[in-house]
Amino acid sequence: MEHNELADKVARLLDAPGILGIVSAGDPVLRQRTDPYEGQLDADLLHRLVARMRETMEKTDSAVGLAAPQVGIPLRLAVMATPEQLSERLTRSGQQPLPFTVLINPSCKAVGRRRVAAYEGCLSVPPWQAVVARADRVTLTREDEHGRRTKEEHAGFAARIVQHESDHLDGTLYLDRAELRSLSTQEQVVKRWGPAGVAAAAEELGFALP
Repeated sequence: MEHNELADKVARLLDAPGILGIVSAGDPVLRQRTDPYEGQLDADLLHRLVARMRETMEKTDSAVGLAAPQVGIPLRLAVMATPEQLSERLTRSGQQPLPFTVLINPSCKAVGRRRVAAYEGCLSVPPWQAVVARADRVTLTREDEHGRRTKEEHAGFAARIVQHESDHLDGTLYLDRAELRSLSTQEQVVKRWGPAGVAAAAEELGFALP
């Protein structure tokens, strides 16, 4: 997409009131590798887009991340954070909550070979969830909305979010990596597999764990 065309599309998107609309699975924008951010948006427009994506994520129940393709913008940009109620649970379990983080032109690489299976969902694939095995620890290289480049390491749930959002920017949905026999409605996950655990789901639904 040409720079001016992309900037015009983002400006029109931001002109609409309220939170941004979420693109559903089946839209080609979710299956395209996004374009790197190379100044297609001026600083003001970029900051406004990041702010609206943050607002949309924070006002959408249980959301922990949102990638630009999910609001129809094929740009290598995503935001992520663990909401307050989830942060408290992570802290009690000994994990580090993820503060609000902007991913621009990110890349992530697994650290070590340990993989952990857990249920994942996606705002673009409601109301389903499925078990995905992902690296338990990753190194993330990214830029923020101010152009600062950082390299950091994430583990546990934060590493899962990083990988999920990075996949979106490559045109990959979590279902592409999921154990499809684990596919469950969000209600089933909350009522049945949340309390019972992934191992019980694997045994009763008939799929393998790493």
